[in-house]
Amino acid sequence: MEVLIDAFNLILYQPLFNALILFYEYLPGHDFGIAVIVLTVLIRFILYPLMTQSTKSQKVLSGLQPKIQEIQGKYKNDKEKQSRAIMELYQKEKINPFGGCLPLLIQLPILIALYQVFLKGFQPEAMAGLYSFVPYPGVINPIFLGLINLAESSLILAILAAVVQFFQSKMVMPPSSKKQVKGKDQMAQFSGIMQKQMLYFFPIFTFFILTRLPAALGIYWIVTSVFSIAQTHFIFKKND
Repeated sequence: MEVLIDAFNLILYQPLFNALILFYEYLPGHDFGIAVIVLTVLIRFILYPLMTQSTKSQKVLSGLQPKIQEIQGKYKNDKEKQSRAIMELYQKEKINPFGGCLPLLIQLPILIALYQVFLKGFQPEAMAGLYSFVPYPGVINPIFLGLINLAESSLILAILAAVVQFFQSKMVMPPSSKKQVKGKDQMAQFSGIMQKQMLYFFPIFTFFILTRLPAALGIYWIVTSVFSIAQTHFIFKKND
């Protein structure tokens, strides 16, 4: 367990912490919020190829929903044939149904590392983890644009993050079809209901989580979501 913690600190926590201090020191204004935004954009550019592949997989999966629902209706009494037919469809289209989950799994440790950075980074003893080429910043001012204390939770940022999360989730949802909803297949109806529930679940979950975390994570979440919306729009437009 100690080896994993050391690896986590070496690979994620220390690089993110030092990059944040560098941005804080050298960006004009010495605004910690601006440093967080720049760090977030940098992370997104590093993950751009992976997120692009994930977004493409989500788009293909969305387009396959009518076929998947057709298979579910055809084999609704035989789950084994249903699963086999769906997997054959995935193989035919050459997509990984779990491709959209990989970026989430990668972002989770990044979120944990950033949480540790924002939780400990304001404390003087955290500066012991600075690299030799990173200047000592002294006392960090956590106020963003003179308005929001990033060391504490922010209701405004939590609401904004939830709203942006809603639009991000809506972009990758498959288009609804009234014919499918009114059809005789109960499985298709259930799938549509679940998709609508998830559309609202993630924003609500985002809101409650961020009301209990430092506002700096709220900024990270908002910038990440806005970046994802722009990236998704670009990919969908390009493919269309």
